[in-house]
Amino acid sequence: MKLPDSVYDDIERLSEKGNAFLDGGKCDAAIGEWEEALSLVPEPRSDWEASTWLYSSIGDAYFQKGDYYKAKESLFDALNCPDGVNNPFIHYMLGKTLIKLNDENGIPSFLKAYLLDGLEIFELDEEGGEYLNLLKKRKLI
Repeated sequence: MKLPDSVYDDIERLSEKGNAFLDGGKCDAAIGEWEEALSLVPEPRSDWEASTWLYSSIGDAYFQKGDYYKAKESLFDALNCPDGVNNPFIHYMLGKTLIKLNDENGIPSFLKAYLLDGLEIFELDEEGGEYLNLLKKRKLI
């Protein structure tokens, strides 16, 4: 199914505003824009591709704020949306979030990100080497 053009355009406009806010370090404002965009997605939201990137963006912003519990919730929501399980960014961010919560389940998330995207996903993040070493220490890669 495809969202009506007017709805998709509104979602995209709000998403871009959210991206600009996040780039400017305004996590709360970014989350507000993305949540407004998410409210335009018909129920069940997990059926729509737009929800995948909206939930993952919200999770990223919560992570940047240090609210790891909300980040985890949003990232799990993203995983349950179209192509979420095949998105290395979602798995990588979930891994980072779980590790920050002292949850060893972050390791399988990092492994999934690695299997989907190789070293690249880790090289894009200045902390990526640290997380890649977690996989190496456990002889998973």
